[in-house]
Amino acid sequence: MPKRRDAFAALADPTRRAILDLLRTRGSLTAGRIAAQFPGLSRAAVSKHLGVLRRARLVRARELGREWHYTLDSRPLADVYYDWLSSFAPHWEESLKRLKQQAEGPEQPQT
Repeated sequence: MPKRRDAFAALADPTRRAILDLLRTRGSLTAGRIAAQFPGLSRAAVSKHLGVLRRARLVRARELGREWHYTLDSRPLADVYYDWLSSFAPHWEESLKRLKQQAEGPEQPQT
């Protein structure tokens, strides 16, 4: 459970979700390139966000020379999905079924 809580806490922040989206679409990026995508934040603030994501195991970091390179690690997201979000699938299916019934309306007798 602690891993899942870490992932949820990390995902609660919109900046961290944006960082994950950035890594999902661009692959490996240096901390500097990530920070450049958030001009309203200091590099120190972006670094703190990256630290939260690392502790939640949502990103991996490796040092190459003087730079840190970050990549997305989606395994904790899969755990969140399978351990918790998938339990909502029956609710979603029932909601879609009701929506389909409303959209199709009552069947009209053929004349």
